Order: sequence, then C-alpha cells, then structure tokens
Amino acid sequence: EFVFLLSEKWHLDQAARYQAVEILERFMIKQVEQTFKSSGEARKSSDQGQGTGWSSRRDAICDTFVLRLVSCVQLASKLSLHYKIVNSDTALKFLQSLKYSYTKQELLESELAILKALHFQINVSTPLTYVELLLEVLGHNGCLLPAKPLHEMCMHVLDFSYLTRDAIYDTLLKTAIENSTPSQLQVAKFLTVKEDFMLLAVGIISTSAFILNPKHWNQVVEHLNCITGITSQSILEFSYAVLTHIIGSTTPKQH
Repeated sequence: EFVFLLSEKWHLDQAARYQAVEILERFMIKQVEQTFKSSGEARKSSDQGQGTGWSSRRDAICDTFVLRLVSCVQLASKLSLHYKIVNSDTALKFLQSLKYSYTKQELLESELAILKALHFQINVSTPLTYVELLLEVLGHNGCLLPAKPLHEMCMHVLDFSYLTRDAIYDTLLKTAIENSTPSQLQVAKFLTVKEDFMLLAVGIISTSAFILNPKHWNQVVEHLNCITGITSQSILEFSYAVLTHIIGSTTPKQH
C-alpha cells in the first residue's frame, strides 16, 4: 500500500508500482536470508544468546525499511519511465517530510545496496505483464468483451488483489483443499501457487470478465484455459476467492 500511494504521489504508471513491489520483496527476502545467516554464524562463533544477534540485525532492517522502499520506487521509475524518473532531490524531500535525515550519499548507497543484493537483476516480470499479454491474445482470438473496459477493470482488480493478497490466497488454499484448517505441509506446498504469476493473471482476467458481463464469462474462461493450460476449475476457484473478498463476508451466501 505504501508503494502504491508513493507511486501515485509521484505520478508513476502502474508498471512502475508493480515493478517497485517486486524489487522490494525480492530485496527484503535476500536481506532477511543474509541477516539470518549472519546471525547463525555469530552464534556459532560466540556464546551470544540466540535472540540477541538476530534481534539487533532485525532492528537494523526495520530502521532502514522506508529508505529501502523509496529506493525501490526510484529504481522502478528508472526502468519504466525515462521521462519521469524520481530523482534524489524528490526522494530526499519526501523522506524529510517523514522526519528522516538521510543525505544524498546515503540515498545513492541505498540504491546500490539493492542492486548488489539482487545482482543488478531488477527488470523482472510482474503480474501486470502477464495480464496485458493475455488480454492481447484474448483480443486477437475474438473475445466478446470490449478490450478497453476489460483492461480497466483488470487494473482495478489487480490492485485490489495485491492489497488483499494474503486474505485471497488463504481463501484459495482453503477452497482448494476443502478444509478450513490447512496443515503446515499444505501451506508450504501452496507457496508455489502464490508465486505463479500466470495463475494470478488468469484469475484477474476471469474475475474482471465476470464483473463486466457474466454472460461472456464462460467464453473467456475457455479461451484462458486454451491459452495457458490452466484448468477451468483452477480459474473458477481463483475467481471465487477474489470475488469473495471484493463482495465481503457480510453478503448473504445465496447471493
């Protein structure tokens, strides 16, 4: 949500905001892995308490989180919008408004730290890329829904799905296993589903098509099944999970 709001404040397009989220998540995973590894090595080489090393390193991650987030948005802006790059002055002004006193040098070092951690591989695919590619194929295949309204609805649903991702995937897991209390093993195996951008894109388009015109929904699902090989049942389950959270749990079941 922070990334989305900041991207909106700086008038970045949707490609930049999703790119920023992907860069941030990949970097945070690398940072936490490295921190945990360093903490383990420190425990082996000393009699330090188990929680002390990890706790101090975790605090260091938290202290620099907003700086790293801003740097990720900056990097994303440089990838997608050459004419609307978020420069250091803009970023510093924003950080100062939040009472942070970083220097331009520290801002540059933050960008470099992210680039090094990710081995400079920051131009990665996002769910938005998959959604737009599939929409293009659907249009070529003669989808009955008009392209522009479908694209606009997909953007709204994709935003919503990102902001409520944990809740949606929790519902999807429980629906898939037909059990409200999944085991740790089932949760672990489900991680591959959460990382499947093609499934997410298919679910977003299917849900958007249903919202726009339920009469054409079956045709869209059939097309998506043929294009991606993802089963109609999987598409249905994903759409159900998203719609459940769009509508809200207070809606009567019969609706």
